[in-house]
Amino acid sequence: MARGGYRQPNNPAPVSGPGALSKRTDGGATEGMTQPAQYISGLGYGKGKETYDMQTAAPMQGNDIPAMPVPQAVPLSAPTMRPNEPVTSGIDMGPGPGSEAVRMPNMQLSPSHTVKQIAQNDPSGESELLYRALIDRGL
Repeated sequence: MARGGYRQPNNPAPVSGPGALSKRTDGGATEGMTQPAQYISGLGYGKGKETYDMQTAAPMQGNDIPAMPVPQAVPLSAPTMRPNEPVTSGIDMGPGPGSEAVRMPNMQLSPSHTVKQIAQNDPSGESELLYRALIDRGL
């Protein structure tokens, strides 16, 4: 038999606000509980159910990754932190070391390398045809 009467909510408040100010009165989800499985749109035929099944096989835990600290920005009007270094350091003109001091990887990319990177994300396949034509020409 059902028993009636007032049931006091546990958390956060006994009365909810209106509209956008409304809050849960039943206690809601607590910190550290698992996330619900979600359907991911935009996948190929049959992949949505497969992905959903993988999510329900092993529940996803809450995010325990701490927030990364944001480095403090240095204002443009701040005094230099390297008073003995020429302004032209790192470029191939003027005093100071040239671009060899920057230690950047070899950035001389061929056109075929660039088109190959594009072709990996092109579902139409047209950029792969361009990539093969560039390879045939030795570019």
